[in-house]
Amino acid sequence: MLQGSILQHLETTHRGSKRPLNFGVYYKNTLVALCHALEDFILESTGKPLTITAFQQGKWYLQEAERYGDIAKKASQIVILAAPSANFAEHPTSQLANVALVALDSGDPVAQEWHLIILSETYTAMVLCQELSPADYGASGMPENDRERKFYGFWTFEPELVRETVNLAIAHIGSYNRELQAKLTKQVQEITANFGNKERDNIGIVVSRVVDYLQRFHNDLHQIGDDTLNTLPIQQQALHNNLVSNEIQAFLRMAQLIDQADATNPMAAAEVASLSEAMGQLLDLPAWQIKRLRLAGLLHRLASFQGVEEFIDPVKSRIQQEAVEQQDMMSKASVLRVMPQLQAIANIITHQTEYWDGSGKPDGLAYDGIPLESRILGLIVQFQHRVAPNKSAENALFDGLKYCQEEAGKIFDPKLVEALELLAIGMDRGMILHVNQPKIAAGMWLLHSYGE
Repeated sequence: MLQGSILQHLETTHRGSKRPLNFGVYYKNTLVALCHALEDFILESTGKPLTITAFQQGKWYLQEAERYGDIAKKASQIVILAAPSANFAEHPTSQLANVALVALDSGDPVAQEWHLIILSETYTAMVLCQELSPADYGASGMPENDRERKFYGFWTFEPELVRETVNLAIAHIGSYNRELQAKLTKQVQEITANFGNKERDNIGIVVSRVVDYLQRFHNDLHQIGDDTLNTLPIQQQALHNNLVSNEIQAFLRMAQLIDQADATNPMAAAEVASLSEAMGQLLDLPAWQIKRLRLAGLLHRLASFQGVEEFIDPVKSRIQQEAVEQQDMMSKASVLRVMPQLQAIANIITHQTEYWDGSGKPDGLAYDGIPLESRILGLIVQFQHRVAPNKSAENALFDGLKYCQEEAGKIFDPKLVEALELLAIGMDRGMILHVNQPKIAAGMWLLHSYGE
């Protein structure tokens, strides 16, 4: 990373922390899709965000200047960072009262970065990337095709991380314009003070839009021939994989937000994924099926795209709730079906609320008519949600197991409950399950070798 860049400052701060940053490599067309999706949400959201964006060069900003003229009508403030070029300051968007330009020195490391940082009272989001250097490309050299340019970084919706990055960007802006720095600092203080006091925007819409844009670019990729782009098949495949990986990342980030917003159970997805994986190994399932179980566990809290609060499985009162209410929440996984690669995962999640005796939802499937992975996931979800709030209790594992045993033959597959008992005994005797948050920027591996 370039010394003195915003990305480098952030990476240094989080190096060795409990929540390290998930960096990945992104092609330019992937970043365009991500940024367009986040920019569109500014137009649709109820908030009036502070938006800081770095374009590297003025010519890239000018290609988007008309678009930013529309965005300025909704944003409280837009700051454009770029190395200036002809008409950089003269464009009508640049003249708007709430648009400020920061003309970066050509040697400024931020002039090699591509950022979109959005901070409002109702949502946060950002893309933070730095272009690879010629040395990073290695023997193949810099790509001739513009859309094959690569950037290193990450994107996120996490409020604390976005606020931290905004402050780093403002500090950098201060080296050019102290007055603008003071103005932006005051705006951030006002936004931060009101954050959470207003109804949150529906972040699910942003994730849906991200996936939609990525799929459009994906479709365009397959419609454009090699004669037009002079692109080798292997390069097209790399672009394809990058787009698909980021579609997966969008869903994983949504699932991560749901967990983070649930103070009583912030590791639910990771724990369900690990338990499901362990159950699959105990049952001697093939590797592709275990991998599929793991991804279903990571995404199991996704229902339909609603607000974050509605996504959250209401774990605070879960034990007191009727099982039917939980079914209604968990049986809708249609959002995942927009990705062909996630059809199987969507099916697993949809049917996790079927009951062994056929009284469950959504389709009233019974016995072996319920997909095996759905039976496993439904059992593990209920077990984890009963154990997690009482982890420190002496008999937490067996209290959770007791409930599952009582419902064997009604809600749960009796043979799976027997396997769960073996798993609980092993955990009680010291067997360690490695519960880790997924490396979101490396989501592509989750789709490989699924089988049928």
